[in-house]
Amino acid sequence: MLNMPHNPPKEGAKAVREGSPEHHRALTAVCEHDRACGRGFSCDRHFGLCVPLRGEGHYCRRDAQCVRGLSCMFGKCHRSVPNGREGARCKVDRDCGASMCCARHHGEQVCKRRLLHGESCYVPDGGLAFSINQICPCDEGLLCRKNSGPGLRERDFIPSRASWTCQVPKV
Repeated sequence: MLNMPHNPPKEGAKAVREGSPEHHRALTAVCEHDRACGRGFSCDRHFGLCVPLRGEGHYCRRDAQCVRGLSCMFGKCHRSVPNGREGARCKVDRDCGASMCCARHHGEQVCKRRLLHGESCYVPDGGLAFSINQICPCDEGLLCRKNSGPGLRERDFIPSRASWTCQVPKV
């Protein structure tokens, strides 16, 4: 993604008219920080050049490359999600609302809802899939347990996603 082609935004903040001498100067300006580029531009630190801010759906590497009101998530500019809501960025569980946790989605820490009664709660041992995408634990008052079935014995058990679900604890 570091060398993806730049596409200017279709709409959004444009402080300098496209095709004007100021626009050409900003596009060819060498930079190390965003403030060197001026309004409506950000510094593409990989190439060290000023580029126009990007609109929704355009490729980005960080929030400052997107127009106001958009965030860079999963490599593209998206509408910002209010703090604490599902899909909002987070660092710890308390950054999220009730019945949510902070877990990775495509490598980005976001608020996700906790699993409800009957939902699959199997978590793989590890590896790439676990480190990129995580699930929340079961909602409060529920436990992740193996579904019991007739004739199943522990030594015959072969883990599968469908065999572990959020359940009410047995008394």
